[in-house]
Amino acid sequence: MEETNEQTNEQATENTGARDKPQVYDKIDNANLAAKRMEDAAKQLKEQNDRTERLLMETKLSGKSEAGIKAEKPKPMSEVEYAEAMQRGEVDPLRDDGITK
Repeated sequence: MEETNEQTNEQATENTGARDKPQVYDKIDNANLAAKRMEDAAKQLKEQNDRTERLLMETKLSGKSEAGIKAEKPKPMSEVEYAEAMQRGEVDPLRDDGITK
């Protein structure tokens, strides 16, 4: 009987770590873990933003961007060209004047 009591006492005094921390510390650990994940996500987002910024700068500096390019305005038609286009059905004078859609 004494051996069983000694065994239970030894088992009870073992440091398992499961019950050592109060609930408050578990919440703090969870908050610290969440903060660490947020910091990692912010770091990844900053790296992606920096990469995107570099790509946009390279595009602008390489002359492939559309900045500074003005759309060409259509050349105004002469009266003769307008009449010919109207006869071909390419121009609708009522739509041009805003009467029909």
